[in-house]
Amino acid sequence: MSEVRLPLEGVKVVELATFIAAPCTARFLADLGADVIKVEAPKGDPLRYTAVNEGRPLDQKENTSYDLENAGKRCISLNTKSEEGREALEKLIADADVFICNWRQGPLKRAGLDWETLHAKYPALVFGYVSGYGEVGPDKDLPGFDFTAFYARGGILGPLRDKKSLPMLTVQGFGDHQVAMNLAAGVLAALYRAKTTGEGDQVVVSLFHSAVWDVSLMLQASQYGSDSCKFPMERWENGNPLTLAYQTSDDQWLQIAMPQYDRHYPVLMNAMGHPEMAENPKFYPQKNLVPNRKEFSEWITNEFRGKTCDEWCKILDAADLPYAVAQNWDTLLEDKQAWASNIFYEMQYSNGNKRTLVRPPVMFKEMGLPEYNRGPYLGEQTESILKEYGYSDEEVAKLLEEGAAIPMDPALRD
Repeated sequence: MSEVRLPLEGVKVVELATFIAAPCTARFLADLGADVIKVEAPKGDPLRYTAVNEGRPLDQKENTSYDLENAGKRCISLNTKSEEGREALEKLIADADVFICNWRQGPLKRAGLDWETLHAKYPALVFGYVSGYGEVGPDKDLPGFDFTAFYARGGILGPLRDKKSLPMLTVQGFGDHQVAMNLAAGVLAALYRAKTTGEGDQVVVSLFHSAVWDVSLMLQASQYGSDSCKFPMERWENGNPLTLAYQTSDDQWLQIAMPQYDRHYPVLMNAMGHPEMAENPKFYPQKNLVPNRKEFSEWITNEFRGKTCDEWCKILDAADLPYAVAQNWDTLLEDKQAWASNIFYEMQYSNGNKRTLVRPPVMFKEMGLPEYNRGPYLGEQTESILKEYGYSDEEVAKLLEEGAAIPMDPALRD
């Protein structure tokens, strides 16, 4: 069998970005075969140093967060504020098919890296751009993180909770990864156009817009004024109690998912051992449930509390009713389906530790699974990339001596 050619082999990507969303896009392109050069400042991407936030030891030889977003790339460390460093960056971009960046527009324009400037010089270049709030509008220049632009401003943190509870505990990366894959889709479309017409484009994806898109179904429905869409709400106010999570006697949570209430209600009632409830006109069909939601919510909540999670799983499985146990991260790491479907990868680090890392959620039948390499150390390929772009040994040595380019820390050599 001949070796499978990856779709982006021969495509060159330059990434000038930090943290999660934009780097994650570039990581996905690397998985597809692109040569991705990550350009980092002398101190490196801040994501290299977030270990304390995640309860991990700060060890650059075992940096799971950085590796998740930067696997398969090469890294050059440049001081782009210096004339020589900026010139080296320009050489990389001039040779690239795709440029990915998440700088705010002010610094981007001052550095001559905005779309208009780059498009005039490199008409076929595709520019993938991540922002907090988009390119236009009164808040386009605000700093944006998924905690703020995605969860809060985007209509997730406020509405999606029980009215009597605190907002959810947000975690970093949740919105970023959605932005990353949205941007990847757009970049791939623009790249196809550039390859067929010679005309590049700028692809803009914001955290804010991505969040609004994620809640768009209910956001649109809320315009009709129904109280079943007026989030936040108390659980009993939900228009369909068969799409909620219920606590079991052993303190686990079971999420049931029966959006076709009238179809599933009789089946569920019989499965739960209450055939007398199956035709109860107070709760069935769904139009009769509306004025009786609180009563039914109390009843079904107490029922689920009467059995263990395992007991309910057997009951629901026998009736072929859709549900899932609300897992915590410890159980998810041991999920047999996740391992069987190659969601996880066991990374062997040079310090001797093995850690479970997650693959991007796109699988290909013929191409198979991409090789999962760690992300590059800061400046790991600085010297080799500079030479690749025409710098002599003497010129490289001068750039390093003047601090325009930064080599890898020798202590990191495996």
